[in-house]
Amino acid sequence: MTKSLHHRACHLCEAICGLSIETETQPDGTVQIRSIKGDPHDTFSRGHICPKAVALQDIQNDPDRIRQPMRRIGSEWQAIDWDAAFELVAERLSAIQAEHGQNAVAVYQGNPSVHNYGLMTHSNYFLGLLKTRNRYSATSVDQLPHHLTSHLMYGHGLLIPIPDIDHTDFMLILGGNPLASNGSIMTVPDVEKRLKAIQKRGGKLVVIDPRRSETAAIADQHIFIRPGQDAALLLAVLNTLFEENLGRSSHLPVDGLDDVRQAVSGFTAEAMSLQCGVPAAVIRQLARDFAAAESAVCYGRMGVSTQAFGTLCQWLVQLINLVTGNLDRVGGVLCTEPAVDIVASTSGGHFNRWQSRVSALPEYGGELPVSALAEEMLSPGEGQVRALVTVAGNPVLSTPNGRQLEQALDGLEFMLSLDFYINETTRYADLILPPTGPLEHDHYDTTFNMFAVRNVTRFNEAVLDKPVGALHDWEIFVGLAQAFAAKTGASLKPSMPPEQMIDMGLRFGTYGDKSPHKLSLATLREHPHGLDLGALKPNLAARLKTPNQRIQAAAPLIMADLARFAEQPVAGEGELLLIGRRHVRSNNSWMHNYHRLVKGKPRHQLLMHPDDLQQRGLADGQRVRVRSRVGMIEVEVAASDEMMTGVVSLPHGWGHARPGVQMGIATAQPGASANDLTDERYLDKLSGNAALNGVPVHVEAA
Repeated sequence: MTKSLHHRACHLCEAICGLSIETETQPDGTVQIRSIKGDPHDTFSRGHICPKAVALQDIQNDPDRIRQPMRRIGSEWQAIDWDAAFELVAERLSAIQAEHGQNAVAVYQGNPSVHNYGLMTHSNYFLGLLKTRNRYSATSVDQLPHHLTSHLMYGHGLLIPIPDIDHTDFMLILGGNPLASNGSIMTVPDVEKRLKAIQKRGGKLVVIDPRRSETAAIADQHIFIRPGQDAALLLAVLNTLFEENLGRSSHLPVDGLDDVRQAVSGFTAEAMSLQCGVPAAVIRQLARDFAAAESAVCYGRMGVSTQAFGTLCQWLVQLINLVTGNLDRVGGVLCTEPAVDIVASTSGGHFNRWQSRVSALPEYGGELPVSALAEEMLSPGEGQVRALVTVAGNPVLSTPNGRQLEQALDGLEFMLSLDFYINETTRYADLILPPTGPLEHDHYDTTFNMFAVRNVTRFNEAVLDKPVGALHDWEIFVGLAQAFAAKTGASLKPSMPPEQMIDMGLRFGTYGDKSPHKLSLATLREHPHGLDLGALKPNLAARLKTPNQRIQAAAPLIMADLARFAEQPVAGEGELLLIGRRHVRSNNSWMHNYHRLVKGKPRHQLLMHPDDLQQRGLADGQRVRVRSRVGMIEVEVAASDEMMTGVVSLPHGWGHARPGVQMGIATAQPGASANDLTDERYLDKLSGNAALNGVPVHVEAA
């Protein structure tokens, strides 16, 4: 038996921690994974990993994983060869578009799409041939307000300033729990050590959350806030900065700051306190402490994006950093200069060039909000969606009103899924095409290097050989494109492997703090532990992509949304507000089939404050019924004083008890889906992003 040691990054979450993977070749030639550990020589993660990384071998060995194309005939699944599968897709999709128009085919791309570079480089090679405006992704149940804010203020949706966590003196976190998420739109391995380092150097960590989260538990200060009202708090902080002249001058070119000052003048701490549930004195002191710090970061993440005023929240986060002089400043927030620079090589994008057919929701970057997907399938008429392609996604569990989406999927004429599993969504597919596993292909993090707290780069070689008869995700897209082009007569440009595309991107990229330095794939292969390209540094002024190359502080679309905020209704009598939560051993809906991740205490319960339980005559551990406008679930409730009164919390991604799902461990521990309660009509109306937090619910005994 021969042992080998491999080095690569884990790409299951945004932290991209470096791994040392030991394999052993058996006498019969098979290769087994012996151990997965953190790589102490990794230039970025420094040996840190979380439990998800160790579960990479569980993904590889999972008996429930599909390893060949499968076609559904009635309720049965049958193997089909690749060429026949490609031909079937081309035939069915081309026929549906010929009869009903190009927009009759929809596309949904899930979160793993940005974690696999073959999907990033080649998905549009096929999907682009469909020429449909019905494109959807997990972006609009997550970070769309980030992108829209950067698009409107800085001219590019990926020009997102990142917290300089290693040098800041004051970190304010809203709607984020990096100890559970490992950072998000902040690629930051070993985040707990980095947060505690702020405190060790005399700085301060403040967390604002309706739950005393894992991150809040280590903070110097935790402030409860009413769900969905972060904009009220942020407006009050910004107003205080202006009112008390706490701002600091900035070197950046900015338009419209006086207009912002005037627009927020009525949103005082005293006026906003009643809405957000935070005392006015606490809000004002927070603003003073933030402004007084030598350097400070205001960081708002998913919890403030997935609410009714998500874009307004992200805009206010940017303005608080700008007004205090912490935008584009060491110790504040800074933009990366990645080795493969997508911002430099692409245009700023577009917003609201077209709208969804039924509810007129706006597109962003060629995608419509996923909250519109089900109604586009269910509403008859010209342009009705009749076929769907899903890529690495499970929207039944991850998008609003999952039960409505199930109804819509059941009525489609054809559905194709690229996935490993027969899950809650893909069980409706006519055809499932499985790519190679995570350790069977190489990888480069085009996305998360752009959000890293240092400028870093690495190329990840495959650990295991591609199995005979298997295809990488990018090869599947090439096969689909060739079959579809042959069927329709569409022109098709030559393709190249993703590693060649990355090599080209590297050769045009730069690093270092002096002159541009050329990189190549060959260079990265010589550095299996990755390359550190230096700390983030000020560069925003030179990278702005607005028409006049100035920051647009008073973006008209966002300023207009202040009126909608001022007119928002108050929660009804007796209603509780639902929020989600994350766990370090989970990753949305797709990490529940691995024993090492789901073992231990159950974590899919509804968390509820003891006072709220008592008021309703409920007991800890009791099974309860939770109702919203769109649906009802039954789940075990757990008393928790970490919850704010009036707030309940249910984790995202569970609910595996649907019939037809073929995932053994997951279906044995199904939990309940929070998205059977979330409302497809409850949106950030500016961006169309789903409002998954602050959903009104009623809780009663089951």
